[in-house]
Amino acid sequence: MTLDPQRLEQSYHQLGRRLHPDRFATGSRQVREASLKATALLTRSYRTLRDPVSRGLYWLVLNGEKLAENNKQVPVEIADSVFEVQEQLAGLRSADGADAPALLAALSERRAALKASMDEAQEELARNFARWDQGIATGRPALIAELKAILSRIAYLRTLIRDVDRELESAGAATA
Repeated sequence: MTLDPQRLEQSYHQLGRRLHPDRFATGSRQVREASLKATALLTRSYRTLRDPVSRGLYWLVLNGEKLAENNKQVPVEIADSVFEVQEQLAGLRSADGADAPALLAALSERRAALKASMDEAQEELARNFARWDQGIATGRPALIAELKAILSRIAYLRTLIRDVDRELESAGAATA
């Protein structure tokens, strides 16, 4: 589960050169189609593996699991943050001009806190991957549950950060 990003990229480019359709331009139709399919599969695989979240989600699928359907249960450890961010966003949207600078500053601080939470969740994900790599077969159910919890938290944090960024951009455009 733990990958060296540089080695992954090198392997991707090396295989990409070997499979690229230009190398098979004079080959039969079947060979050209196989090259196109192989290149598409290689690219999709690379994109999945280079992103730790995508890799974790794929690992769940390989283990017959998936993140909760529609992932609608807010993780307990960030529930307060979710509601506070939504309140801040609503407050900013309904604020008059005089209150906006203070609300924007508070929202910027919140974004920094969310980013710190995301960094922490990414580190937890890396630690989870390392435990998978150690081959702890007896802890498999616990590792899967932990992986799901981390991925769920990351999904919510990504959404919150995106929503905050959109509001900050919108407010920035309005004040510019």
